[in-house]
Amino acid sequence: MTDDLQPLLKIKDVHKQYPSPAGDLHVLQGVSFALQAGEFLAVVGESGSGKSTLLQVVGTLDQPDKGEVWLDGSPLFGLNQTEQAKLRNESIGFVYQAHHLIPELSALENVMLPLLIRGVTEQDASLRAMGLLERMGLKDRADHVPAKLSGGEAQRVAVARALVGKPRLLLADEPTGNLDASTAQGVFEALQHLCREERAAVMMVTHSATLAASCDRTVRLVDGLLSEG
Repeated sequence: MTDDLQPLLKIKDVHKQYPSPAGDLHVLQGVSFALQAGEFLAVVGESGSGKSTLLQVVGTLDQPDKGEVWLDGSPLFGLNQTEQAKLRNESIGFVYQAHHLIPELSALENVMLPLLIRGVTEQDASLRAMGLLERMGLKDRADHVPAKLSGGEAQRVAVARALVGKPRLLLADEPTGNLDASTAQGVFEALQHLCREERAAVMMVTHSATLAASCDRTVRLVDGLLSEG
């Protein structure tokens, strides 16, 4: 954590509901919290409690029914779709339970892709991407396509891809959920170490009490509301 007075991320009174045959399902019912620059936050809760929905809202992939989200003091939902897409590419990284790598591309090309979309030259994108892969212990796997990588290696590539654009905020949804305990711990430690180096704040959804305990702070989502611990 830092001593910055202005939080990197601020969420106030966020509500989200979805229609269902039994009536509207109120997933988020007034969620409010703040995240400081460089902080590593774990979000825990029962399956179906709305943890992934919260990440989707924070990442501007879903619109809240009510409430506000600010990143670096700017309201995210005052932006149009093009502006939100630009913000996601430049300021927010995403890591999911499944690595979602493009199967036809090598590990290096997968990591380069967000920078190429941004308009960075191929040479500069390659240098940045290779540097991240090397720091993740994957220098010798850079030319391998995802099918030739282990599950842990593929997830490390996904982490590198999420951080290649130097985002201020990384959103991780069960990033180790598909891995065995030993591999999960290794991927988590690599994620944590690299995010510290890159000064990226992290909001991570996890079912693992062990991983949550290794974060700076833990919040629990219950009945659509967040509580500390």
